[in-house]
Amino acid sequence: MAFLNYHHLAYFRAIAREGSLSAAAERLHVSASALSVQLRTLEDSLGHPLFERGRGGLRLTEAGRIALDYAETIGRAGDELVETMQGRPREGRRVLRVGGVATLSRNFQLSFLRPALALGKTLDLTLRSGSLRELLLQLHAHQLDVVLSNQPVKADAEHPWHSHLLDRQPVSLVGTPDWKTRRLEFPKSLAEVPLILPTHENDTRSAFDRLLDSAGIRPRIIAEVDDMSMLRLLATAGTGLALVPPVVVRDEIRSGQLIIRRSLPEITENFYAVTPSRRFPNPLVRELIEQIVRESRRAGHTLH
Repeated sequence: MAFLNYHHLAYFRAIAREGSLSAAAERLHVSASALSVQLRTLEDSLGHPLFERGRGGLRLTEAGRIALDYAETIGRAGDELVETMQGRPREGRRVLRVGGVATLSRNFQLSFLRPALALGKTLDLTLRSGSLRELLLQLHAHQLDVVLSNQPVKADAEHPWHSHLLDRQPVSLVGTPDWKTRRLEFPKSLAEVPLILPTHENDTRSAFDRLLDSAGIRPRIIAEVDDMSMLRLLATAGTGLALVPPVVVRDEIRSGQLIIRRSLPEITENFYAVTPSRRFPNPLVRELIEQIVRESRRAGHTLH
């Protein structure tokens, strides 16, 4: 049986945090060569390299990222042992790192996270927002466990991504209550009605454009928005009809700020969880994926 040295794990955590042997050695007041020996001993014990050299210094390998999660847990467990002996016990924790593309509904992201949030103080949660490309880079670098997106990601030999379909929802044209009394002949009226649309990176926009092209309609577009929060704000400001899945404006519809003026069941937005192929996947991600898929099926949404 291999035995781990608690100090080796502490040195490893310091190197990972500082990003280089020299910086970690300076903080720990030891020589870089001595620290390198300690790191090599830990790697030999685990049977995996924990770092690889990159342009900006040392970068964690996949095994390194997993080892760091355990090292952080072990470090916290040591702290908890001391605190317990001093009469100040704490609960164990779980780690979850999630990226969400800017064009994705915040309400949907919250629905995905809700079971994890129920863990309360036992959850270490990191949320990041950005473009799909930015988030995939972080996923590849083991800085994220999962990326939530409204489009699937194509896998290749270098990046064996898995795009898990979580839900599929029809989109609607929504607006303020005064739109209820305005005449809307679909799709003819869309040549005159002010429209707030997602940008072309969104698959629903492409489907909407094809629908209008087939009808020979040139829409009156007053805004193209790549952020669902801003799209929702423009809709509630009464500037026009917005093309969104109702989940994006769920709270505004419930409060009466917005109404669904026209449902478009022929156009759907898909929601995906993108994960990489890893030897050590985060089990909490699998739990969340299975939970939201069950909820989607109970709601009658077809996932195939």
